[in-house]
Amino acid sequence: MALPQPNLDDRRFQDLVDEAKRMVQQRNPAWTDHNVSDPGVTLIEAFAHMVDQLIYRLNRVPDKHHVALLELIGLRLFPPVAARTDITFRLSAPQTTVVPVREGTEVSTGRTATEEAVVFSTTRELLIVPCQLDALAVRAGGAAGGKDGPAVDRTAELAGGRGVPCFSEVPQPGDSLLFGLSAAVPSCLVALRLHFPVKGHGVDPDHPPLVWEARTAEGWTPCEVESDGTGGFNRPGDILVHVPDTHIEAAEGGRRAGWLRVGVLPPDGVRRPYSGTPQLQAATAFTIGGTAPAAHAESAAAEVVGRSEGVPGQTFTVTRAPVVTGGEPFTVETSEPQGVTTWAEIEHFGGSGPDDRHFRLDRSTGEVAFGPAVRQSDGTLRQYGAVPAQGAVVRVLPYLTGGGRRGNVAPGALKVLRSSIPYLGPPANRRAATGGVDGEDVANARLRGALALRTRQRAVTAEDFEYLAGQAAPEIARVRCVAAESGPEAGAVRVLLVPWAEDDGAGRLAFEQLACSEELVQRVRDRLDRQRVIGTRLVVEPPFYQGVTVVTTLRSTAATAPALVQQAAATALYRHLNPLTGAADGTGWPFGRAVQAGEVFAVLQQVPGVELVESVRLFPADPATGRRGDPVDRIDLPAGALAFSYDHQVRVNPS
Repeated sequence: MALPQPNLDDRRFQDLVDEAKRMVQQRNPAWTDHNVSDPGVTLIEAFAHMVDQLIYRLNRVPDKHHVALLELIGLRLFPPVAARTDITFRLSAPQTTVVPVREGTEVSTGRTATEEAVVFSTTRELLIVPCQLDALAVRAGGAAGGKDGPAVDRTAELAGGRGVPCFSEVPQPGDSLLFGLSAAVPSCLVALRLHFPVKGHGVDPDHPPLVWEARTAEGWTPCEVESDGTGGFNRPGDILVHVPDTHIEAAEGGRRAGWLRVGVLPPDGVRRPYSGTPQLQAATAFTIGGTAPAAHAESAAAEVVGRSEGVPGQTFTVTRAPVVTGGEPFTVETSEPQGVTTWAEIEHFGGSGPDDRHFRLDRSTGEVAFGPAVRQSDGTLRQYGAVPAQGAVVRVLPYLTGGGRRGNVAPGALKVLRSSIPYLGPPANRRAATGGVDGEDVANARLRGALALRTRQRAVTAEDFEYLAGQAAPEIARVRCVAAESGPEAGAVRVLLVPWAEDDGAGRLAFEQLACSEELVQRVRDRLDRQRVIGTRLVVEPPFYQGVTVVTTLRSTAATAPALVQQAAATALYRHLNPLTGAADGTGWPFGRAVQAGEVFAVLQQVPGVELVESVRLFPADPATGRRGDPVDRIDLPAGALAFSYDHQVRVNPS
């Protein structure tokens, strides 16, 4: 591990030579030849070189001692965390048989002259299942999330070429149209080719009041709509729907199929209601691809790491470190005369007996350690964990290696399929990859060591909760512990999590990048629940993100192009009003701190090329819906809230 090197003695070779020459002048004034050719000067330089090496070694001693102390209290450096995202694989053409995409399929970014490709591997097998439209049904008054009415089968009417009204004569919230597929298509991308007469129905084609859902074992689950070529059922076109991985076959309207449905939503400030029901003239369905989860990692083949000497505390190291957490468990096998033995990974050997086949893995370095023997007070040795037999071959099964912040790539960056798969075209990630974190350094481990000694793994104070949450999930960038002051959780301890995320290079973050996965939230909740004080109510969740839109007018200097000033000003705003890199110190917008127009003035005035900030207006915004409020000079934030830049508008006038 790389250790920082504080200088206990900051003298270097030339400093030592110069100091020795000054001492010679004081003690032996007759020695006046100080040229490099003089034998005495040669001796001085030789000794100065040796002393310089001693100083170098001395400067490394404190950090080595500190690391040894951290290891004594059981502290290890956090390994890199792999970024994760979903990869969509598209078929080159619809198929009639299942197209499998095996687990471990590698997809990467494009390689450039200066940067290596960033490689992701799928963590689950994907089966792209073909389908067709087998049934059509309508339901009145059974909105998504509401009580369903009876489904009426309209398959025969559609097949006979008669137009099928999708909803009630005047569509009402709760009406729905159901499409029955020939098979369940979990994790697949389905295209519905629908024919509607070209006609307006009073809705905004870009924001129709519709929600798509798929039938799962838990009921109706929302689907993601990639595109709607019908403009809300106003014209013929294709609708591309991403089906969730829990899709199943079920019975609706007397027919068993893999059902999808589209329901009418209540109107709001963005969505306008239908003035009349669309008429569906014809419909077909087919599978055009599928989506699989992936992690920033490459698959490493099984390898032999050495032979056992039959003694306690042996260590072996894999060739490709670091080892990525998550996915399949890391497995070690030993080949002995009795056969192959599988060993299980544990966090520590405290509960291991002499017959327990356990090992410990340092994922940062890839070191595999078997149990040690500890001498007891009566002189005997106690073995913690079994010892592989002498001569046994130690082998690790295939594992994933990688991780780090390089994996936080932008949407659409993963487009290279590293191995050819029949019938598949170029892949793509629809969302940015998030969660990638570099391995911990020694400086941070020092701070964590002091907190570990103080907390004793018990959550009492707010700082304890924040420290232990960071221990449970290194991919968390910021943690804040506050008290719930109102609502049903009043009096509970709220632990707010902000995950790591990479901006697009201009300070912009996508709102979905700040979403915490349910697995991450549950992991932190489980850790804190074991270590909280009895009686403490605990809530683990993301903070509230208050969107802030800045509308500003600037005047550029005569020597600067307005377009450059506009770009620089927008970048400054996105980076300043940012949960991860915001505020003056660049460590993230402080929790609960108000956003004021005067502070934004100061930020814009410091942008190179800005001669004058003519006006600044702040608008509170909802990053999820895009709705904006009225202009204000100050936006107050609750104690557990963060500012989030949303759609800044910068106008630059030339001088």
